[in-house]
Amino acid sequence: MYRGEDPRQVIDNTVPHSARVWNYLLGGKDHYEADRRAADAYRETFPQITDIARTDRAFLGRAVHYLAADAGVRQFLDIGTGLPTMNNTHEVAQRAAPGARIVYVDNDPMVLTHARALLTSTPEGSCDYIHADLRNPQAIVAGAADTLDFTRPVALTLLGILHFLRDYDEARRAVRHLLEAVPQGSYLALTHATLDPSLGATEVAAQNRRAQDQYNASAAAPLTPRTREEIEGFFEGLELIEPGVVSMSRWRPEEDAEGAPPAVFGYCGVGRKG
Repeated sequence: MYRGEDPRQVIDNTVPHSARVWNYLLGGKDHYEADRRAADAYRETFPQITDIARTDRAFLGRAVHYLAADAGVRQFLDIGTGLPTMNNTHEVAQRAAPGARIVYVDNDPMVLTHARALLTSTPEGSCDYIHADLRNPQAIVAGAADTLDFTRPVALTLLGILHFLRDYDEARRAVRHLLEAVPQGSYLALTHATLDPSLGATEVAAQNRRAQDQYNASAAAPLTPRTREEIEGFFEGLELIEPGVVSMSRWRPEEDAEGAPPAVFGYCGVGRKG
């Protein structure tokens, strides 16, 4: 089932939308011609975007597994869900903890049409979907309270969503409101776009900037990349879990005899509310 704002919106398939573009980059099938054109143009200018999409998804798997298996979290509020693909939050969490409860949140009507694929919970656990916008965190918390117990720890996951709020103060306020709603022992996990030139060669950083500018010119929701310091600001007041705010490929990667994986242009982190 779903809760939240009236989802009866017309899906505009002539304008690229981030959820569908991301789905295409991940090898999914839920996208339109405008999304494919935008993704292909982005990739032609900045080939690393496909690696970024896959690395972002891999971080979700590692972070959610850590939260469920190691940190003992049994409740997840996944905001900016996107279209269902492999290893969705509930699948990762419930493999480690079958009784985990998950609430998904997105504002894309196309995500709503596929929400049933996100509600395949284990019998012991629970999944729900809220059609809502991060700009209205109060509505998200109110809707999620039907499934989650906000007196017990909750993991907030905001993967690839905060960079769609153009105003940094507004983005900080949204995160702060969500964190105020959850108790001590809760966590925040996020990923965020960046143009930080320290994460790659000069020419690759320039490709990244050009591709984002081109994408923003036609996208329904433009990207606002931020610096590492700005992204660390979302964790103000939290205890950052090692290794802190790092390139998405370098947050607790799988063991590899060849050493640390190459950095990608995207930051991530996990923090605990003490």
